[in-house]
Amino acid sequence: MKDFPILRRSMRGGKRLTYLDSGATSQKPQSVIDAQSTFYAEKNAAVHRGAHLLAEEADAAYEGARKIVANFIGAEIDEVVFTKSATESINAIAYSFSNSGAGSRFSLKPGDSIVVTEMEHHANLIPWQQLARRTGATLKWIPVTQEGRLDYSTLDHLVDSSTKVLAFTHQSNVLGTINDVAQLVAAAKKVGALTVLDACQSVPHFAVDVKSLGVDFLAFSGHKTLGPTGIGILWGRAELLDAMEPYLYGGSMIESVTMESATWAPAPRKFEAGVPNMAGAVGFGAALEYLNSLGMENVHAWEQELTQYALDKFSELKGVTVIGPKDAIDRGAVISFTVEGIHPHDVGQVLDQHGIAVRTGHHCAWPLMKKYGITGTTRASFYIYNTLADIDTLVAGVISAQEYFKVI
Repeated sequence: MKDFPILRRSMRGGKRLTYLDSGATSQKPQSVIDAQSTFYAEKNAAVHRGAHLLAEEADAAYEGARKIVANFIGAEIDEVVFTKSATESINAIAYSFSNSGAGSRFSLKPGDSIVVTEMEHHANLIPWQQLARRTGATLKWIPVTQEGRLDYSTLDHLVDSSTKVLAFTHQSNVLGTINDVAQLVAAAKKVGALTVLDACQSVPHFAVDVKSLGVDFLAFSGHKTLGPTGIGILWGRAELLDAMEPYLYGGSMIESVTMESATWAPAPRKFEAGVPNMAGAVGFGAALEYLNSLGMENVHAWEQELTQYALDKFSELKGVTVIGPKDAIDRGAVISFTVEGIHPHDVGQVLDQHGIAVRTGHHCAWPLMKKYGITGTTRASFYIYNTLADIDTLVAGVISAQEYFKVI
């Protein structure tokens, strides 16, 4: 906690901050804050545009950050595209597919299908909804069981010869469920479909190697990975990025231009139109170096301990229901729950009075809420700076809410 200055501040009534909303955004260590500040103070220049010393140093810092990201996920450097967010990364893929000409392996048409899952965040659902609408393709989805797992028995029926894209989350931001990537990738490869993995809730929390996973594209965000806001990653296999059309046009992404036409720079440059978030990339690199210093195996082990402890404590609470798997097997550090007789927003407000920061609502997953017949949940999500004492504080806060609303 000493590395995270925000965790030292006081909340309402002088209460200690208990930050349990890392699923929405993580807090930042001082090293990340310093890295961004130093870039602006000492190296600020537009990358890929100048030949002066500042420009050279900015280029080195920016491309150095790309190398850090590539190493962190087991990728080649030229396979890493900087975007403003994971949401933009997923949209970039969908819009690139829209820009592909007939006959391209990326183009879709009536009779084709896109398969997602019922547990997707809106960022990995709506882009595919809209791509289906634009192209006439059909959108299908893998259902979620009452236990919060994907129903893999439906794969053979849903992923068939019509399927061009299978897009799915690595770990649910609501349920904490870690999906079986190998099984989903195998189903897609069997029919020649491309796979897109939303790794926003996985890359920050356990080791991810893109080559081992076997997916074709992967997206994750900086701000959930101890890094700055406004920076995200699109990873894609080199041969696919080379063949894809850009989704934004302008400076830095061109090879040559006449008044009548243009040709594109090689990937990743052709997907990075305009002046990028240079300081954000540098801060992101510092965040991943911080995680490397901890060791992702240690990050994952600690979160597993936190999750099991939280599940055990919540199982003792009367009138409280955890939405999702009730054990820590293939499950991340996210606990979404409902409290009988109290609206999730009211639970969150009571917790806030105790200095406890959680997320309330539908968590950008409306279809999943409808699946379980609820309007929303209260969600606690843990990270490296949380302790078992934080979970005790959360449990005491939930009991306080029940007492305040007289439901126990």
